[in-house]
Amino acid sequence: MAQQHFLLSAAARTLSVREVFALSDEAAFELFRELRWGKGEDVVCPSCGVVERHWFLPSRRQWRCKACAHTFSVTSGTIFAHHKLPFFNDTAATEIYTNAVKGLSALQMGRDLGVQYKSAFVLMHKLRESLIVQREETPLSGEVEIDGAYVGGHVRPQNKKEDRLDRRLAENQSPDKRCILVMRENQPEEDEVASAPGGARRTLSFVFGRENQADVGALAQRFIAPGTCISADECDAYDLLHGQFPMRRVNHSREYRAEDGTNNNQAESYFSRFRRMEIGQTHKFGLRYLANYANEAAYREDTRRQTNGEIFRDILLKCLDTRTHRDWCGYWQGNKRLQERLAYKGRPPGSAGEAVGV
Repeated sequence: MAQQHFLLSAAARTLSVREVFALSDEAAFELFRELRWGKGEDVVCPSCGVVERHWFLPSRRQWRCKACAHTFSVTSGTIFAHHKLPFFNDTAATEIYTNAVKGLSALQMGRDLGVQYKSAFVLMHKLRESLIVQREETPLSGEVEIDGAYVGGHVRPQNKKEDRLDRRLAENQSPDKRCILVMRENQPEEDEVASAPGGARRTLSFVFGRENQADVGALAQRFIAPGTCISADECDAYDLLHGQFPMRRVNHSREYRAEDGTNNNQAESYFSRFRRMEIGQTHKFGLRYLANYANEAAYREDTRRQTNGEIFRDILLKCLDTRTHRDWCGYWQGNKRLQERLAYKGRPPGSAGEAVGV
C-alpha cells in the first residue's frame, strides 16, 4: 500500500488560521518578543547593542535602554519597523501568506485582513524582502538543474493581420521582457523518503535581460561548486559551461527526457509554480520587484516538505532578522525602489556598485 504524501497528511498541518486569528494583540506581541530575543527578560538595544533587562514601558510596549536611553520596540531595526498595524495583523498576514502555496495577491490579503490594499501591498512586500535578503547563497553541489524562462513584455498584436509584426524578432519585442534563471540542487537519493520521493533540495533564482553566456557563466562560477554535474536544455547560453563543469544536456525540441535519463524536471517544476502564481494570483509583476517574486516561488518550492507551522516561524524569524529597508518606509509617499534587482547587468560578479546575487 502506497504511503500517504506528506502534504496530504495531518503532520503537515501544525498551525491553522483559526489558531492565529484567536490570538490577542498582546499574545502576538509576546510571540514577536520570544522569536527575537527568547523567553528571558533580557532584550537587546538595537542602538547600542547592550543586552540587559531594560526599563519596559507597558503602556507603549516599548523599552528604554539603561545604557544609552534609546527608546525602542520589538520591531525596531527590523523590516517591520515603523509599522502602524497592530501586531496581530502582522502575525495573521504571515500565516495567510504561509498557507498560500501558489502565492497571494495584495488585494486578497487586504480582504482577508480587513485593511486597505496599500497596507496589504507593503506588508506582503516586506515579507518577500526578508525572504530574499535572508536566503542562503552558499554554492549548490551534487546534481544541479539550470533553466531560464521569460516573463513580461507581452506585445499585443494588431487587429488586422496585415498590420501585425513578427513578434519573434528582437526589434519587435518589448523592452520590459525579462529572463528568470533558476538553479536547483537535486535531492540526494539517500535523503529521499517514501512520503515525498525525489525533488529538489535548494533553489536559487536570478533575473536579467536575456539568457546569455556571459551572465550564465558568471552566475555558475559563483553559485555552483566545482565538480557539480549540471543538467541543462539545448539553449546556447549554457554551451560555455562544458569547459567548467560536467554537463548533461536534453534537447526539448525532440524529447522531454534524454535516453540517459537527463531532464530538467525540477527546474520545470519551479516554473510551473511561478506561472501559477503569475496567472492565478498576481497577473503581472513590476520589474523592480520581479526578483522578489521569483525568490518567493523558490522559497515555497524549498519549504514544500516542512509543516506550515515551521514555515510560519521561519518567515517571522527572517523578518525580525532583516534590517529596516528604505524601499518599504514611506512607499506610498513616493519612497520607492529606483532600480531593478538584476543579477549582473552584463558586468562580472563582484564589480563596483553591483548587488551580486539578487
